[in-house]
Amino acid sequence: MGAIDFKGRVAIVTGAGVGLGRSHALGLAARGAKVVINDLGVSRDGTGTSSEAALSVVEEIKAMGGEAIAHGADVSDEAAVKDMVAQAMAAWGRIDICVNNAGILMDKTFSKMEMSAFRKVVDVHLIGTANVAHACWPIMREQKYGRIVLTSSASGLYGNFGQSNYGAAKAAMLGLMNVLHMEGARDNIRVNTLAPTAATRMTADLLPPEAQELLAPETITPGLLYLVSEDAPSQVILGAGAGSYAETRVYETQGITLIGDENTPEAVAAQFDQIRDDKTQEQLDGAFGQTKKYALNAAQAQGLKLDW
Repeated sequence: MGAIDFKGRVAIVTGAGVGLGRSHALGLAARGAKVVINDLGVSRDGTGTSSEAALSVVEEIKAMGGEAIAHGADVSDEAAVKDMVAQAMAAWGRIDICVNNAGILMDKTFSKMEMSAFRKVVDVHLIGTANVAHACWPIMREQKYGRIVLTSSASGLYGNFGQSNYGAAKAAMLGLMNVLHMEGARDNIRVNTLAPTAATRMTADLLPPEAQELLAPETITPGLLYLVSEDAPSQVILGAGAGSYAETRVYETQGITLIGDENTPEAVAAQFDQIRDDKTQEQLDGAFGQTKKYALNAAQAQGLKLDW
């Protein structure tokens, strides 16, 4: 594989004023991309607004000889996102890359959390991601080219105490990616998910100083740049942190099939270890793949021939 570059490409990076988003934007610009620096300028919990951070990144990019514009759209506001996309099109006439990075934290245990806080975090992470991808989608379809990255988290993939709102929103990236991957394939739109572990203001209270140095955002951005490159894969969850990269996959065990009077909760309980046995696990290629598997298992158990 040759050098990865983004000359002639236009990218939108949300939450690009600080932390991971800033690192991603600078990485794209350093390799030739024109970049929309989106940042509402809110604090970690989503309060307050300021354009200072986004404008600062724009100046950094211009100082390196690149092109960038700032936009302060709240990604959870569909109209503001459409305006951002319209300004990018007016400036450069295309959008090739969409990096959904913007996010907030409003951590509390589920019993103490107000549902307004749950809804706000989901609105920013999930609805915000969908808003930006949806606004870019018709442009990418017409171009027959698009690269979209969603940002998940170990909190969504594996859970983290006190983050039910954040974890739910981040887990939702898996479902969104899977469907957009299928729907975008014919138009050369590739959709992947980054699951980063980085030392940013979002994790400032959670990591010891020595870990923060190892987990700098710049150690993650190379993985992001590959996921939005011309030769990028699609439908990949890439874990990244401190220069380490790994793929997260969802598997399903072979399981068991219970027919007729055998299909009881007691039988499920008695064979639960076999249901969970991972020796024969496999990766399914879509929701219908599971349907087909179960129907074929049932047909085989009953001695039926299913022409599928």
